[in-house]
Amino acid sequence: MRGAQKTFSEPGKPAIEVLSGVDLDVAEHEFVCLLGPSGCGKSTLLNMCAGFESIDGGTIAIDGEPVMGPDPRRVFVFQEYAIFPWMSVWDNIAFGLQGRSDAQRHEIARHYIELVGLEGFERAYPRELSGGMKQRVGVARALAVNPDILYMDEPFGALDSLTRLNLRSQLIQIWRREKKTILFVTHDIDEATQLGQRVVVMSARPARIKTIVDLSGLAYPRDIDSAEYIQARDRLFEEMGVSTRV
Repeated sequence: MRGAQKTFSEPGKPAIEVLSGVDLDVAEHEFVCLLGPSGCGKSTLLNMCAGFESIDGGTIAIDGEPVMGPDPRRVFVFQEYAIFPWMSVWDNIAFGLQGRSDAQRHEIARHYIELVGLEGFERAYPRELSGGMKQRVGVARALAVNPDILYMDEPFGALDSLTRLNLRSQLIQIWRREKKTILFVTHDIDEATQLGQRVVVMSARPARIKTIVDLSGLAYPRDIDSAEYIQARDRLFEEMGVSTRV
């Protein structure tokens, strides 16, 4: 993207500039985290990349083609559990596979149920699942349609700390196996340190890219007690203007 800008305006109210001149390149198969304070415009930027929100200035292109709207090659995973409550785990995951043969739908759904660790819950309904399990259904459903890119907007934000930690670890395993490009929004510094190959630190609104921290030298799975991890995390705290001393 080059010079991406977004301003929200309502009749009778002052215009609010949310994004101002954002430049960013993301490589194929890369895991990039967008990190910034709440309300800075991270989710707006993600929605613009996904084609859910129009762009007011600049350009956003994927493989040289301008983003004009949503595209089945690019799938969104939300913070809320965006799964159908009247469908079983199996039917939710297979929902986007219409047009495939029954055998293909069965094989794909089975693969992703195993990948996210939901064996034995195929016929369960969302009301019977924990929050973490619901989010795994959402991730599996997104992966089942074989997208090129996953856009993830604070997908673990509503979960307890232990579940978040487990799902982060699982997401890294899935990403390394499936080789998808992931653009992941978070305001959690530990989450960004655990997940991202690069972390894009955004300023307060109107958001610009303050800096990009390269964490590709930190091997996966990341040891959160290692000196290298703590140094990387503290660098992000510093870039966010947060003191690590209490």
